[in-house]
Amino acid sequence: METQEIISKPSDSDVSNIEWRDGQPYSIQFQDIYFSSEDGVAETEYVFMQGNDLHQRFQQLKNNQFTIIETGFGTGLNFLCAINLWLNLAPDNATLHYISTEKHPLSLEDISAAQSLWPDLNKLSVAFLKRYQSILNGATSLLLDNRVQLTILRADSMSALSKLQVKADAWFLDGFAPSKNPDMWQDKLFSQMARLSKTTTTFATFTSAGQVRRGLQAVGFQVLKQPGFGKKREMLVGHYVAT
Repeated sequence: METQEIISKPSDSDVSNIEWRDGQPYSIQFQDIYFSSEDGVAETEYVFMQGNDLHQRFQQLKNNQFTIIETGFGTGLNFLCAINLWLNLAPDNATLHYISTEKHPLSLEDISAAQSLWPDLNKLSVAFLKRYQSILNGATSLLLDNRVQLTILRADSMSALSKLQVKADAWFLDGFAPSKNPDMWQDKLFSQMARLSKTTTTFATFTSAGQVRRGLQAVGFQVLKQPGFGKKREMLVGHYVAT
């Protein structure tokens, strides 16, 4: 399994600046929440697990590796939910490679506090948090066990993805909302997604912004709208069709 090179040696100033509002983390830099205040786990399950049809795909896996690429690691909620599903449904001899970009990672204290909000994921969280400091110290790839490899690329999404060669099986197109984080949601990001996709690659995202839909369609993704989670009216899912 390919291990990615370290992109840069991080500094303390790279760590995300957050505040806690009603017991949940809020990004001061992006003026946005990290996950749904209604139910973060349910949101991740609905948007990213169901949106990429991972329950069925994990159970019916035809090769021994599956790769998820995510834009925006954040609190690690999507990661914990994905590996929980993987360990319960995927064949024992298969490996999940979870690749995520994160320019401004949370401190160990903040990510620990955030993950304490999800007691059902506690066992996985404890194992991850034991290794998280090495990410802050500049490490890139972690082997959680012989079934899960995590790669966190400490750079903006476009820079990080441009250095990858591995193809995604599924995309978690996350990060803060397009109106809050316009530097990420650009045509260059969608072009990198197309480069790193194949005809079986799917994507899901919480947003239904027109610029995102049009950007994905322009590089070869078939895009569908479906009802969003909670108060969100719509979200986008789809798969890559261009070759």
